[in-house]
Amino acid sequence: MAKLWKEIDKTILKSLPNPTDQAYEMKVKIPEFTFLGVQEQPDFATVFLTFYPKDKIIELKSLKYYAFHLRDIVVSYERLINVFYDHLMEAYEPERLRINMVCNPRGGISSKLTIDSDWAIRGGEEKFKDWSHSVGEDEWAVVM
Repeated sequence: MAKLWKEIDKTILKSLPNPTDQAYEMKVKIPEFTFLGVQEQPDFATVFLTFYPKDKIIELKSLKYYAFHLRDIVVSYERLINVFYDHLMEAYEPERLRINMVCNPRGGISSKLTIDSDWAIRGGEEKFKDWSHSVGEDEWAVVM
């Protein structure tokens, strides 16, 4: 039986202690990100995470289980990226988190959603600035 987005279990996400206090960037790709759209039809996306850790890092096995858990969730991808972002921010408390969700075409239309904790509107300080350029057709094609 399908579940609604409010039933997403964020406790699946586990962390590990960051083994260093030195700055580094962690990139994660989830190529088989699936969920049920609002018509209860499967939606598919590739998710790219850019993560700057503080005290905790992502335990990748739990991230995989969390992603698998979403396969039975009925949700729009606009809501899903926001819930996913909130859960990752809460679980890992990173210096920075950027999520790109590249959704597979549906009805001949592709879409890409992005959230970045660096944006002022998300409470960030806009100190990284690498997100401020617009994504052109060629650059988007690389991630598709």
